[in-house]
Amino acid sequence: MKNLINNILILLTILFLGCNENLKIKEKLYNNENYWGFTLTNNLLKSPLKFCNDKVTKKGVIYYIDKNDTIWLKGKPTVKEMKNSVYKAIWKTNNREINLTIKYDSNIYKLEFKAIPDSNIYGWGINLQISKDEFLTGLFERVIDGNQEESWNNEIKEALNLNGQSVDMIIKPTLSLYCPFYISSRGYGLFVEGTWPGKYDIGKTNPEILSINFECPQLSIIIYIDKNPLKLIARHTINLGKPILPPKWAFLPFRWRDEHVNKTKYYDSTIVNSPFNSQLTEDILMMKAFDIPCGVYWIDRPWAKGKFGYDDFEWDIKRFPQPEKMIEWLHNNDIKFLLWIAPWVCGKMRDTAYAKGYAIALKPGLKHLDSSVVAKIDFTNPSACKWWQEKGIKKMLLQGVDGFKLDRSEEIIAETREVKAYNGKTMREIRNLYPVLYAKTVNEACKEIKDNDFVLLTRAGYSSSIQYTAFWGGDIGTKGLRAAIIAAQKSAIMGYSLWGSDIGGYWQGDIDREICARWLAFGCFCPIMEFGPTENLAPWSMKKEPHYDTTLIAIWRLYAKIHSLLQNYSYQLAKEYHENGIPIIRPLFLEFPEQDSCWYRWDGYMYGPDILVYNIWQKGVSKVSCYLPSGTSWIDVWNKKEYKGGKTIEIETPIYKIPIFIRKNSNLLSIDLYKLYDESFKIATNKPDLQNFEKTYLKNFLK
Repeated sequence: MKNLINNILILLTILFLGCNENLKIKEKLYNNENYWGFTLTNNLLKSPLKFCNDKVTKKGVIYYIDKNDTIWLKGKPTVKEMKNSVYKAIWKTNNREINLTIKYDSNIYKLEFKAIPDSNIYGWGINLQISKDEFLTGLFERVIDGNQEESWNNEIKEALNLNGQSVDMIIKPTLSLYCPFYISSRGYGLFVEGTWPGKYDIGKTNPEILSINFECPQLSIIIYIDKNPLKLIARHTINLGKPILPPKWAFLPFRWRDEHVNKTKYYDSTIVNSPFNSQLTEDILMMKAFDIPCGVYWIDRPWAKGKFGYDDFEWDIKRFPQPEKMIEWLHNNDIKFLLWIAPWVCGKMRDTAYAKGYAIALKPGLKHLDSSVVAKIDFTNPSACKWWQEKGIKKMLLQGVDGFKLDRSEEIIAETREVKAYNGKTMREIRNLYPVLYAKTVNEACKEIKDNDFVLLTRAGYSSSIQYTAFWGGDIGTKGLRAAIIAAQKSAIMGYSLWGSDIGGYWQGDIDREICARWLAFGCFCPIMEFGPTENLAPWSMKKEPHYDTTLIAIWRLYAKIHSLLQNYSYQLAKEYHENGIPIIRPLFLEFPEQDSCWYRWDGYMYGPDILVYNIWQKGVSKVSCYLPSGTSWIDVWNKKEYKGGKTIEIETPIYKIPIFIRKNSNLLSIDLYKLYDESFKIATNKPDLQNFEKTYLKNFLK
């Protein structure tokens, strides 16, 4: 009996180096090559995490790249130990010491791979077993990798689930939110620390293997374990750094155009008497006439002097006469003002930046953004940051600007190890970090002038960007509403919860009025609702019939009113996100992970814990099937009908309507939406007298 007990103990020691309740590691050697792998077990996982060999490619489990050679770890480690929930293993190979450390604390594993010495180490890789039916999502904003237009291809079937895809972890224009974090339906989330580029092959080469590799001298991985995916995202988000909390006014509707022209007549041939830009004035007066809520107005480039409308942070007064008075007028009408900026400078500031060494080397490409025209600021240089803040950001803030739209930080950046930034790091490593430094530099200047009463919206982001800015969904094309709906949810999964999109789409052909109407409804249930650029026009002056679009105006008013009614709710969600990392937009599986249907209904999502919306992205849709998750009762906001959860119902969806449900007793949106739409349509049928509205709202500013 004694020998039997001893043999069992020996066997357990071999199988479980750390057999306490905190950290359990099972080692294994694979194939004749003796590739070393291991398994992490945890009671909260649906199945253990097995880091194993790839049977398809016949590759091993863990490797590092030494110059041009890929070296796989083989054989048992020469040294290994387990102490206080820390496992260490050491291999000696190729005149190096390879170290693996696994630390465990409160259902969080941290895996660290490093070589001693680490000179000429160009990357690390690891293979993790997955299953064909495993749901994995996160990593980037796009639907699929590659040309972003493929993310809104009419034939595309992919949505939130990344299983079967590959993703390059390097920021690409212009749909540019990335984070090396994903969650799995098995009950874990995995995050790779650092900013070096990487790649994920998620069952594309081998359906049973998730291959992760990064171009880093050391590799650090954090694995969160929890049955509740909402908690996985919250822990990850807070780990990135406490998210920014915008002021309450940020949760009112925004309006903008892409390129403002200063005309002598309004859309209806009424003579312009306004001393300000005619199209900005027209927008404000028309929204006043229609009683369309607007809390924020922003101006995109070109707004300054010079060929590209961005020289020296100096206003183009022909396009925008009396800019400071214009901002004052907006403020008098309870409208905040944002301004477009880029991380590069033109004009005399460009010459100064190069002369003082404040610029980074540019990647050849866009001809109008080469080094003869622009200087891209090196945000690793404190002197460059201070100079740019003083000469640009603070200068505009002191003129009354309330925040900025941060564009273009993922473009024309060197991707090579040969080019180095001021801090000595290669641009290859800084490529993903650059948008973070950009947002941080603007944020610091805004805090100094505005305290916390400002908003930043950024196109590109990586990991810790959430500490400094909110985001918008890049230049999603006019056909890309489906991609925007998916991007909103994937962004929230990565930690980017303060998000909005260009309602109607940014480019790729004329706006489609039906898709634009559906986009307004979707935009209403995003934290940031920003309507534009509308082909530099407006729903009362569109290119195609009906040029004066009564229906679209009414739909804009309807959803702008709803979004405004939700301002307090949205702000409370933003505070919870700021404090605890809980996302605002929540794919259904975050709230109802135990219900299989909720993992695959990406067209519907929760806005906070209480509002369920089903978005429509296709034309000609008159009815939608909606699954109502079980465990609660739901109220149809349109007709106030109550439904018990756990069933699928069909809802009629005319152009102005998307399905909206609230949890019973949530006390939200108790208004009559049909009545609100009818009222909006009636108001929109009456074309405003712009001369009278000028006299009313510009009486102290008229020429």
